[in-house]
Amino acid sequence: MTLRESFARAMFSRSDVLENFAGDLEYHPRRALLYLGLGGGSLCFWIFSLPENKFTTIPLVFALGALPLLLKAIFLLRKSSEGLGLTQQELTELSSSSNHKNLPPITNQAAQIIQDFGAGPLALWPLLNFGKDINHLWNTVPRIPVFFTGAILFSLGWVIRRLTSPPKQ
Repeated sequence: MTLRESFARAMFSRSDVLENFAGDLEYHPRRALLYLGLGGGSLCFWIFSLPENKFTTIPLVFALGALPLLLKAIFLLRKSSEGLGLTQQELTELSSSSNHKNLPPITNQAAQIIQDFGAGPLALWPLLNFGKDINHLWNTVPRIPVFFTGAILFSLGWVIRRLTSPPKQ
């Protein structure tokens, strides 16, 4: 394998990104319950934190990480979200029962949960700026550490998922 081929293989393509976000949104109630439990637990960690600690890095990461987990749980509970991100031809092929995807290995699922959890702080950290007018405690919110924690978790999940996924044929 040449250097160019290995570089091209490691790079993101638009289809890889779309598959990453929309590919695992098939209707699956058991995974949805797992996501609901993890999202609810993460949100409870923030809710039941001591008031003086609520606006530190770790509780904020848990609060912002809960949102994508809960949102993904909603999509996993919806039967209509199974074909999200597919073309019309792929959607018609999907209706055949022989074309349903098998669940990925547990390592890929755990990596996906880490990636989804990290997507919350990574994408939602600008919302912390809106709290300045609401409460004086929001003036000292650690925005940059929340962003970097989300970026690290998202990247860690992506790397684990990439390393544990079976090679494409």
